[in-house]
Amino acid sequence: MDTLKLSPLPIAPTNTQALLQAEHLYKSFVLHHQGSVKLPVLADVSLTVNPGECVALQGPSGSGKSTFMRALYANYRIDSGSIWVKHQGGWVDLPQIEAHQLIEVRQQTLGYVSQFLRVIPRVPAVEVAAEPLMELGVDADAAQTKVRDLFSRLNLPERLWALSPTTFSGGEKQRVNIARAFSVDYPILLLDEPTSALDAANRDVFMQLIEERKAQGCAMVGIFHDDEVRERVCDRVLTFG
Repeated sequence: MDTLKLSPLPIAPTNTQALLQAEHLYKSFVLHHQGSVKLPVLADVSLTVNPGECVALQGPSGSGKSTFMRALYANYRIDSGSIWVKHQGGWVDLPQIEAHQLIEVRQQTLGYVSQFLRVIPRVPAVEVAAEPLMELGVDADAAQTKVRDLFSRLNLPERLWALSPTTFSGGEKQRVNIARAFSVDYPILLLDEPTSALDAANRDVFMQLIEERKAQGCAMVGIFHDDEVRERVCDRVLTFG
């Protein structure tokens, strides 16, 4: 595996405590089927997140929250700006690294919980959730044991663990997705509407997981439409629109 090239110190962020620092992000979309109209979405958005912090993204629909979140995970390429991530003790700028290097950052440093689960037919839920740990070299039995513990905490019925999530309900799929991300001790977690399909009991479990991970020093950025969740786990808000 190639070693990531770390940026020279004069270019890297000066905040030595931060784990994630987005600087002056600009992003627009070109509507090719509507006369190539250029639609600006992000304009000079910046954010710094320190260990143990959870920052909520807040604003009306269409204000750019999801675009910003996907840019932080490098699913969207930005027009300009930097997205610095503290990876293995050094800074990397996500828009500047190669695809295979981005995979390394995602495996080791930058986790993502979305409201949708990538369903794999015929693959049991416990294996779907254990995949990130196994990609890091963790033994299959140990990885699945950790996932089963999370499934138990999230009240996912044991009868479902050996089944493919293909036919699971939205809430069941979301719990598999949460277990998949929280099984790895990522230094940074991005949470994209992770409670949208959870009932009250499992929202409470999820908030406990966030609080535990914050206590361990994880830096988090999240979109939470549930006021109770946002008020309990988030330290501050970045407002859009």
